[in-house]
Amino acid sequence: MKWMKFQIKTITEAEDMIISTLYDMGLEGAQIEDKVPLTAWEKEQMFVDILPDVPEDDGIAYLSFFLEVQEDGSLKLRDEVTDQAAVLAMVERELADLRTFMDIGEGTVLVDETEDLDWINNWKQYFHQFYIDDILVIPSWEEMERKDQDKLVLHIDPGTAFGTGMHETTQLCIRQLRKYITPDTELLDVGTGSGILAILSLMFGAKHAVGTDLDPCSLEAVRENMEANGIRQDAFKMMIGNLITDCAVQKEVGFACYDIVVANILADVLVPLTPVIKNQLKSGGIYITSGIIDEKEKTVADAVKAAGFTILEITRQGEWVSITAQKP
Repeated sequence: MKWMKFQIKTITEAEDMIISTLYDMGLEGAQIEDKVPLTAWEKEQMFVDILPDVPEDDGIAYLSFFLEVQEDGSLKLRDEVTDQAAVLAMVERELADLRTFMDIGEGTVLVDETEDLDWINNWKQYFHQFYIDDILVIPSWEEMERKDQDKLVLHIDPGTAFGTGMHETTQLCIRQLRKYITPDTELLDVGTGSGILAILSLMFGAKHAVGTDLDPCSLEAVRENMEANGIRQDAFKMMIGNLITDCAVQKEVGFACYDIVVANILADVLVPLTPVIKNQLKSGGIYITSGIIDEKEKTVADAVKAAGFTILEITRQGEWVSITAQKP
């Protein structure tokens, strides 16, 4: 499938107005490229896992809109059929109107044709093999070097479910899991995403793992990553559902049967999760949380203590926090 890409060079202050104006025209789903640093709230909500280094903000923004190219070369704009010249003329006319009452920067439009394949593969330039302490994380399109033959190797490809190990919150959890896992460990991974934490726990020697997630995409991601890392099907059970509100999911997960529960999710989810998860842990069980931006540390710590847990350790990496606690 081919697409026509209309890219507008503008300034960050004009992004919202241009997007709104062109949306009314029929151009939807803008791709925004700028160098504006993420706020703490955005980092928490996005839970960014693969992010290249971004240079200092220069105020420039590129807004890209895509229209599907039909077999006859025409373009589909909502329910209408048009062509490149007509769309370009409409975009330039709208930009000229905006320029009469606001600064839109350069306001130039670049038109190019692209394919699905570009979108699927271009992001791979940002994800290469890397280390989490002595663990080598490597995607399928890269070769392992001879010097790494004796290392613990996690094979994982980024996909539709969150979790590659690059994010600080994931690394914080991995280090805590390594401290507490034993050959008898029954582990519950809440918000398992790609399954990386449960898979590594099994590689560390845990006996069995259960994962829950709200996103059905997690099922296939976990299956693929289990296969890539040689994890037996009976060692890791996945289920989709809301552990906080769904009693049926709570029952299926099981009560008082886990030695460790790990939850690498947003702070605002950890608060209501914590009193529920206490029921899934055995007495003396370990509760490892992360996904906590530093501004939310006290909020989560208070929720953990209010649920009756004893905080054992608080670890930090960058702006992120992990709280490890124990059920009495």
